[in-house]
Amino acid sequence: MKHNNRVGIILCLSAGILLNIAWAFDDNAQRLHSNLSNERQFCKSQIHGELFSRTELFFGLSRSDGPEVTEEEFQNFVDTEITPRFPDGLTLLSGKGQFKNSSGIIVQESSKLLILLYAFNPENHQAIEVIRNEYKNAFQQESVLRTDEQQCVSF
Repeated sequence: MKHNNRVGIILCLSAGILLNIAWAFDDNAQRLHSNLSNERQFCKSQIHGELFSRTELFFGLSRSDGPEVTEEEFQNFVDTEITPRFPDGLTLLSGKGQFKNSSGIIVQESSKLLILLYAFNPENHQAIEVIRNEYKNAFQQESVLRTDEQQCVSF
């Protein structure tokens, strides 16, 4: 009988812990939704804009075995891979960067920074992933860094 009581107590405690975790997640989700609603409302009422996703992609121009990606090659990539997927507009900046590769070596190289502003949806997310993979494959890149955030946009 004692064994059954212990099992019952353990089950009750476990259920209580799981309920507390579920309530905490629900509370966090409600807070996130409320913050997003407030942000969207502020954007519309104060700036007369709307929330967009902003994605930045960092493209390295050095190849592991070969010459640096040329301006012409990169522009061709923009014309054939990026513009068809995001025809409404983009911003492209040139720069110098550095990173530590998978072998632990600091690599300095020329780079391109692509900035995209768009309505978030699964299709656009997938299009960005295709762009990243196409670039890595075409120009022997280890990675293409991606950053994402929401921004209030007004035209």
